[in-house]
Amino acid sequence: MEARIRRVVTGHDENGKAIIVSDDFAPAVRTVPLWPGLISTDIWKTSASPVVLSEDELDPTLGPRSLHPAPRGTILRISIVPPETEAIFKLNADEAREVFNDVGNADASTLHRGARHPFMHRTETLDYAVVLEGVITMLLDDCEVQLKAGDVVIQRGTNHAWSNRSGKPVRMLYMLIDGQYDAALADLL
Repeated sequence: MEARIRRVVTGHDENGKAIIVSDDFAPAVRTVPLWPGLISTDIWKTSASPVVLSEDELDPTLGPRSLHPAPRGTILRISIVPPETEAIFKLNADEAREVFNDVGNADASTLHRGARHPFMHRTETLDYAVVLEGVITMLLDDCEVQLKAGDVVIQRGTNHAWSNRSGKPVRMLYMLIDGQYDAALADLL
């Protein structure tokens, strides 16, 4: 499965004509030592809504990694999720936090709260998760659902994990949108 992702970015020239600003592989590729085989590529990020479209925008994916988008922002990410190994299930809460620290937010991990999978986590985001290739299982607190290529999950700030039991790498696309729990739900979490 090819890990590099071609990214074409458009913009405007000095006369306002539409142009290709860049056509290359997305540069923000991350791996995680405690999760061998995970390859995560940030395609684009925004830090406000509405998005300010300017002539000279720098690549927003470079710099520190963040699991959660900026306030009022978004992240478009494509990841290759490797098949699970027994080593994953031997991770303790500190190691799970280290995995989430490597992907940009140690506080997202919920293993220390007795989560059912070492990679259970929660972010205050609305996520559109699309299975591009393969078969994967989404785990929630007390249930799970198997997903295949073409399936879409609307993940609404819930505690969840992606469990690849298929024996083959799975390619996922995630669009993360900054969110906020309402007061009633925040009190339950």
